Amino acid sequence: MSSASNVGFRLMALKRMGIVDNYEKIREYTVAVVGVGGVGSVTAEMLTRCGIGKLLLFDYDKVELANMNRLFYQPHQSGMSKVEAAEKTLKEINPDVEFEVYNYNITTMENFDHFMDRIKNGGMKENTPVELVLSCVDNFEARMAINTACNEIGQSWFESGVSENAVSGHIQFIIPGETSCFACAPPLVVATKTDERTLKREGVCAASLPTTMAVVAGFLVQNTLKYLLKFGEVSYYLGYNALQDFFPKYAMKPNPQCEDRFCCKQQISFKEREALKPKVEAVEEKEEEVVHDDNPFEIELVSEMTEEESKAAEGETPELTEGLRLAYTTPSQNTQEDASASIENTEKSIEELMKEMKGL
Repeated sequence: MSSASNVGFRLMALKRMGIVDNYEKIREYTVAVVGVGGVGSVTAEMLTRCGIGKLLLFDYDKVELANMNRLFYQPHQSGMSKVEAAEKTLKEINPDVEFEVYNYNITTMENFDHFMDRIKNGGMKENTPVELVLSCVDNFEARMAINTACNEIGQSWFESGVSENAVSGHIQFIIPGETSCFACAPPLVVATKTDERTLKREGVCAASLPTTMAVVAGFLVQNTLKYLLKFGEVSYYLGYNALQDFFPKYAMKPNPQCEDRFCCKQQISFKEREALKPKVEAVEEKEEEVVHDDNPFEIELVSEMTEEESKAAEGETPELTEGLRLAYTTPSQNTQEDASASIENTEKSIEELMKEMKGL
């Protein structure tokens, strides 16, 4: 059995286990990965191993020996363009995947037009759009270029990133018009139109941890699979703080005053689509009273404890972090004492008490 077919066989088990309806549909989808550095290279490798139908890879950097702390590139690939090295390695992992690789900077006018064309027409079938764009770039200028292209086309995409100190990262799912785009609440460097190159500190370069990058890439691909194969819940924003192992999660609505005019157009289109949807009235369900004609065992239903009584019986509840809840609580000492006080003291032996029980 080839490596590709073996990978597919193991992943098809997700269907038998009831996780996805049809995992084979993954072969019909196209994903564009912009930036194949620390996060992007691992993302492309995971998607290749998952059996994605087609990958479009965009980057303009070359492989350097400094990249060897990544989980993907190898020393003998030093000097090759990252997209060329990535394609060569990924084809050996799974030759069934189709590839388009582009070694250029997407932020230049000429390359931007071609980049947008490939998003619109680079799908599995000729002249069909890709299903998803994954941003794995390391600068705001490229993120803004992707944001502009996807807003104009109406293309859903994921933005991702790792902090300069390498101990935190995030992913953000952006649906033009429905969720906040990258320009709706831009970082200060974007809002003030500051040249990123002027922010570089002399003698200091960005840290890089393969662990943090792999965690972010894992989140990115996991949510890509959930979106494409329609299972689970896709995260609109998921952060990762490695120092506390903290994972903030929330959704952001679009800004009506967004500076990106295409974002504002998409917001109007989204509201129009929502208005055309049939309104579903909420029907209040009434609980039917259970009535029994006879009750031979004389069973009686009693009311539950009030909230105050329940809290008093449970005792102190420890403070929990967000997302956790108690499966049960230990009864308070007062409740235990009250229960023991209700039992009468007796000098009778266990045998005598058992005889009395049998005589009831």
